[in-house]
Amino acid sequence: MQSQDRLRIAILAAYAIGLHGLERMIPAPLPWMRFGFANIITLTALILYGLRVAMTITLIRVLIVSLLTGSFLGPGFVLSLGGGVASTLIMSGAYSLFSALFSPVGISLIGSMAHNLTQLTLAYLLFVRRMEAILFITPIILLLGIITGMINGMASGLLLKKLGEEGASPRTETAMDREP
Repeated sequence: MQSQDRLRIAILAAYAIGLHGLERMIPAPLPWMRFGFANIITLTALILYGLRVAMTITLIRVLIVSLLTGSFLGPGFVLSLGGGVASTLIMSGAYSLFSALFSPVGISLIGSMAHNLTQLTLAYLLFVRRMEAILFITPIILLLGIITGMINGMASGLLLKKLGEEGASPRTETAMDREP
């Protein structure tokens, strides 16, 4: 890995951590619900630089945030890591296979659903005695995931467009050419 790649990853990871910190200052609609603003950076990195950079950013963000919040190796860490890894992998696959069909909003929606379904599955496995609570909150989580996935996808699309105007070149032009 070249020093330029390391610098790029460090800067993008810092942005993702910063967005996560900013998000924590906003009152959450539900105690466990987050908007996932850091995923704007993950999706943008995925489109511009590929899976390796996006996954590295996801892993750094989850690790650093869990250390800063005191949740390292706890249930919140497991849920965050599982959701982040699953959504990054699924978004990469969707982008690789369907970039001509989906804008960043579509890829973000796919990632949001993967993230939420993974977290719900992990919550079921971690908290078996709470099955009825998990079933009760599933529609709420999926609905909010659609909303936040759309917002984050639009933000990523705008960021990609702005970066395109400034000379950054994504792996393919198809996602940047379409409106978010």
